[in-house]
Parts: sequence; C-alpha cells; structure tokens
Amino acid sequence: MKKGEAGILIGIVVVVVVTAVIKNFYASTQEEDLGIPYFSTADITLAKQARKLFRKYKCYDCHSLWTKRNIMQSVPAPALDGLGSLKDEAWFYNYFSAVNPQAIVPTRLKKEFQMPSFADTPEEERRILAKYLDSLKVKDWYLDETKKRKFEKLTGTDYVP
Repeated sequence: MKKGEAGILIGIVVVVVVTAVIKNFYASTQEEDLGIPYFSTADITLAKQARKLFRKYKCYDCHSLWTKRNIMQSVPAPALDGLGSLKDEAWFYNYFSAVNPQAIVPTRLKKEFQMPSFADTPEEERRILAKYLDSLKVKDWYLDETKKRKFEKLTGTDYVP
C-alpha cells in the first residue's frame, strides 16, 4: 500500500468512527419515539363499510381522517382521528340522527359549511358511521400531552397533574 493510499484509508476510518459516535450520542439523548397516537379498533368489514359511506356522503370534503382529505376544499371541520376516545357510539348515533346537528355541536361556520343532518339517511348507515367513529381512538399518552399543552397555553403556567 502506498503512502497516499494509507492516508486516505485512515481518513475514511476516522470519518466513519466519528459519524458512528455522533449518531450514537444523538440517539441516546433524544426522547423515545412513541409512534403514531391514532388507531382504530374497527374490524375490516366495518372499516370498508364506513369508507364506502365516507365517499357516498363526501365526508372527506370537510373532514380529514388518517390525513386523507379532499385538498380542493378548505372547510375548517375537525379531523376525525381519535374522536372515539372523546365520545361514544351512542353520542355519535344521536348526533347523526339529529335534525339539527348544530343544536348538539354549535358552530360559527357559514350555512353551506355546517354539518348536514343525516336524520333522513337509513338507520343502518347512521349506525355504521357511529360505530366506526367510536372505533377511532387515540393513545392515552397523547390525550394527556394534549391536555397539558392546552392548559399551559391558556394559563401560561406549568401543568401539574
């Protein structure tokens, strides 16, 4: 091996070792990735039925679910991810059955952007939508972190459980 080749080899080895040490240092100092906080407990049949109804009623025109949304619309409707951790199936069914959903969840949106009534849709479809929305859960650590951030933002003080 020539003198110049040995220098290049030593340089490469030094770069690899330094990179490995730095990468290991940063990996050990960063917080553990807890993963995606949203999940569904729905079986495949219910999920397929719900997706079909979402397309039929154009739910994606206003709402997002698993980051899926009609990008041509910009209605400030809530994301559906994790809603089942906040409300139960009976609540969703009553909401979908209401002639005036705004009486249950008030809104300041213009009339054309407000949640439509599903009271005239078949009962089975309302039950499928309610059951599916109930299956959309969020992990407990994410709910706790969200409550903490909201408290700190509103009060300007540290959250103490």
